[in-house]
Amino acid sequence: MTGISFLTNEKGKKIAVQIDLLKGNKIWEDFYDCLLAEKRKTEKRVKWEKVKAKLDKKHGIK
Repeated sequence: MTGISFLTNEKGKKIAVQIDLLKGNKIWEDFYDCLLAEKRKTEKRVKWEKVKAKLDKKHGIK
């Protein structure tokens, strides 16, 4: 895959990745989205109806 390079240790084990954002920006965005989702999976959820009502009120929609 172009734009992706791996850094290896002295034993040849991959220990880091380098992403050329000019070539692999979409890959980075997907990876970052996954990290955020993983971080937020234990957060308290808000029902869609409450979110929608709050947005409607904020924007004057009845």
